[in-house]
Amino acid sequence: MTGSQSLDGQIERLRRCETIEEHEVEELCFKARDLWIEEGNIEAVDSPVTLCGDLHGQFYDLLELFKKGGDPPMTNYLFLGDFVDRGHFSVETFLLLLALKVRYPDRITLIRGNHESRQITQVYGFYDECLQKYGSPYVWQLCTDVFDYLSLGAMIDNEVLCVHGGLSPSMLTLDQIRAIDRKVEVPHEGLMCDLLWSDPEDIEGWALSPRGAGYLFGKNVVDQFVHFNSVSFVARAHQLVNEGYKWHFDKQVVTVWSAPNYCYRCGNVAAVYAYDRSHADPRRDEAFRIFYAAPDDERKLPVRPLAPEYFL
Repeated sequence: MTGSQSLDGQIERLRRCETIEEHEVEELCFKARDLWIEEGNIEAVDSPVTLCGDLHGQFYDLLELFKKGGDPPMTNYLFLGDFVDRGHFSVETFLLLLALKVRYPDRITLIRGNHESRQITQVYGFYDECLQKYGSPYVWQLCTDVFDYLSLGAMIDNEVLCVHGGLSPSMLTLDQIRAIDRKVEVPHEGLMCDLLWSDPEDIEGWALSPRGAGYLFGKNVVDQFVHFNSVSFVARAHQLVNEGYKWHFDKQVVTVWSAPNYCYRCGNVAAVYAYDRSHADPRRDEAFRIFYAAPDDERKLPVRPLAPEYFL
């Protein structure tokens, strides 16, 4: 059996929401790490590309996302982080994305969210899920080690900056992101932290974030940033949006949210953003594809209780 055949078999099992063997997880993580070592802190991506927001372990809703956006590798995907925690199937969600990245490295881009962290995953579910499904923390260690290699952002067509959270008062230029040593646990403060934790808000300038990490930033901050760095707009995730997506600041920032009925009770819809620079209006509403939570009869029963409540 060739490597691609073996990988296709793993993808098939993961798409059925079946766990793969520990040694297969180990091999996947090592292969993904080798790919991500070669990627920059800001990974270059060409359009057309479909942007996806937070998933949070809602595996069956990821399958709904693929139904709406198209299956890889036919669709070029950019996932904006927060693959794990809170949902019942973080293991299968992240490992499916990891396997697809290894199988189709030029068609799947993953960047780091604030939940791709050892500290956060020990509180909000992923650690406990790995322990329950594999009987030891080894798979959690493998996954959190590979989190350190994820890019911190992406740049589509050299003009759309994509990050998980937002901007930072420590950042004037994109070269400051490129200079970060990213292969570490997410720090509690500083530029790397802010990229993963910050949020847009209707304020002037900057304010401390109520999340306890990152900042709130206003329109004047974005005006200066996009002008100085020749960026068309900033695409990000990180915040629940009941309508699936939301534009901010005269369409200079967009939030994309891809976890429908978040935490299995919020009742929100989800969206993906099919961005195509060649279209006359790439920021049109029709570029956002709305989808809903998977029907109950298409889900397996959860194997563990939900993680502690936390809606930030």
